Amino acid sequence: MIISIHQPAYLPWLGYIERIKKSDLFIFLDTVQFEKNSFTNRNLIKGANGPYWLTIPVKKKGHLSKSLLDTEIVRDVDWRKSHLMSIKSSYSKSVEFHDKYAKISKLYNNDETLLADLCFNHLLFWLDELHIKTKIVRSSSLSISSRKSDLILDICQEVGATTYLSGPMGKNYLEENDFISNGIKLDYHYFEPTPYPQLFGSFIPFMGIIDYWFNTK
Repeated sequence: MIISIHQPAYLPWLGYIERIKKSDLFIFLDTVQFEKNSFTNRNLIKGANGPYWLTIPVKKKGHLSKSLLDTEIVRDVDWRKSHLMSIKSSYSKSVEFHDKYAKISKLYNNDETLLADLCFNHLLFWLDELHIKTKIVRSSSLSISSRKSDLILDICQEVGATTYLSGPMGKNYLEENDFISNGIKLDYHYFEPTPYPQLFGSFIPFMGIIDYWFNTK
């Protein structure tokens, strides 16, 4: 069984989605620490003036002692309305805009208070839209508290993985011999962006999934 593991991501990029598609099981890693300026609560979309960030505001006080599971979304800022306005501005000229905007507006009507819950619900939406059937498990449903390479190995053993599909950054911290000695093959996923039609000029890779979704049928 091939598994992949990744932290929550808001509007995840295509490489994130492709790795899930290549897996039999994906572990949504919601038990690690929130990282400032990561892709956990923000991502890029492309507008008339080029790429720009959509960021979910979160309560950062005490985040160093909390996991993503406890990271709260700021509630006194109407960021959902702002993001929808930006999405409308960027993609209103896409072919299927009205139908897709109705879907995304409904998704943003949810009132999650925790960042991990929002990212999880959004991920399920994107996988459904892209017809990806990979099973998803939240790490918070597993009783594992190790860290770094040991965390990944322990999750693999817990779920019965035969292959762990890692991102290329895994080479910097995974103890490969530990995986081999436990009968788990390590593969690395290298994503190569394939250009697709985009609004506003030539193709720019590495946008959030919403850019691909609006620009393709």
